[in-house]
Amino acid sequence: MSHTPAASGSTPVARAIALAVGAAAIVGIVLLAFTWPAVTSEPRDLPVAVAGPEAAVAQVTGVVAAQAGEALAPTPVSYRAAAVEAIEQREVYGAIVLGSAPGEAPEVLIATAANPQVAQMLQAIAAQLGQRTGAAVTVTDVVPFDDADPRGAKISAAAFPLVLGGMAGAVIISVAIGTALPRVVALVAYAVAGGLLLAGILHAWFGGLHGSFWVNATAIGLTIVAISAPIVGLRSLLGMPGIGVGAVLMMLIANPISAAAIPVEFILAPWGAIGQWFPPGAGATLLRELSYFPDANTAFPWTVLAVWAAAGVLLTCIAAARESKVVDETEELATVG
Repeated sequence: MSHTPAASGSTPVARAIALAVGAAAIVGIVLLAFTWPAVTSEPRDLPVAVAGPEAAVAQVTGVVAAQAGEALAPTPVSYRAAAVEAIEQREVYGAIVLGSAPGEAPEVLIATAANPQVAQMLQAIAAQLGQRTGAAVTVTDVVPFDDADPRGAKISAAAFPLVLGGMAGAVIISVAIGTALPRVVALVAYAVAGGLLLAGILHAWFGGLHGSFWVNATAIGLTIVAISAPIVGLRSLLGMPGIGVGAVLMMLIANPISAAAIPVEFILAPWGAIGQWFPPGAGATLLRELSYFPDANTAFPWTVLAVWAAAGVLLTCIAAARESKVVDETEELATVG
């Protein structure tokens, strides 16, 4: 009789310890997910154009490669206008323009709106070129941040709320609505309302986004539904565990490698490139390009977001079809019986 309470009492204690250890492990995983990209972050193969006479370009390219190591990847271009075009299309982060005449001072082109850290690196290179040539090197910011957001803090800070908002909407829709068609309707309505509201805050109020208000609103809405729809679809297909799977996918895997605040090249390869195939990365890239790089090709991020949104809706429809089949079979058996 005396040992029974101890034996039965040991089970809750063991369960409590196991839960505590499991919770600590989850915290550790979350910490690793969010800090690993920052800890391993360093410039790698940042594309930079070098324009000017062929011989001078070859010489400077060698010097830059020797000094910067693997941080920069110099790309020769024919002339200054080509370098500017490459910057505006987000093919390179900046450029070194060499004078065509002997003694002509070089010029360094930067794009602060692409990334301030890379712009600072190129400014340091400009100072080194000035020391080597003894000439005053001009630094030109081809794509600066807007005066309303001189450090780009607003556009960078918008990335995480989009992820969190997409997840929160998915949870609410999944739990509050029990059937497929109303869930899809709710997703569309949430994307429209969220896109207009957040664009109103970020574009019209804070001045963190630029360009067309309606295009920005569409991009935000599509980003939200590209995050929320797969979670709703997984919930419909797998039940409540589907929400956990979707949350882990978007928050712990996709968000840390989204390159929302740092260049893709700063993230350990190939994770930076992989991050652009997920909604958080594609959405952050799309908003930056719509605001500051209207000449950039945005087909890829638009496509990524559309595919994720469509995949989420498809999962919801598959789950609905499966449930309908089960109901029909049950009714048929009941009729036969």
